[in-house]
Amino acid sequence: MRRQHAIEIVLTRPVTRAELRRACRRVPLATNADRTRLMAVRGAKSPGRALRSLRHELDRLLPIDVLTTHYPDASGQILLNVAFTRATHSSICQAATAREQKPADFLAQTVVGAVERAERTRTRHLTRQLQDLLVHHAPEAVLACAARVRFDHQCPSSGSSRAADDQRRSTAHTTP
Repeated sequence: MRRQHAIEIVLTRPVTRAELRRACRRVPLATNADRTRLMAVRGAKSPGRALRSLRHELDRLLPIDVLTTHYPDASGQILLNVAFTRATHSSICQAATAREQKPADFLAQTVVGAVERAERTRTRHLTRQLQDLLVHHAPEAVLACAARVRFDHQCPSSGSSRAADDQRRSTAHTTP
């Protein structure tokens, strides 16, 4: 059974209008504002087949870096499709053989490990910054400020948040 799979295409550079037109003649594509990421919907029996067939069709038309499934599969995984040089592929195969693994399994473990390490590093960095803030500010003030920044980011108003804060302060201190 063929199902539809949403695929994100990450490009190595912004695609030109001519390249995009040529590619769109073969596959319907949606692009972001700076033309460095594209989206496509591809029919295939599996997400892996959808990635492979899309790469095969577009590889010569676009400067593709990585193809990914846009939605996680049943086990919560996002599939990646990366084209390696022969030298890189050979290095991956050698490292996988040394660990008695299949190259795909070795690569998956390596990527997942790198993502987990990056997440731990970001968390440590954020914790350090938050601890520095709490030295100078009350926890309630930090929390209120974070909530205001988050709210302003989600619901941008017509004016800046600083202008709104100044207006709130000035009306709060006026007497009738």
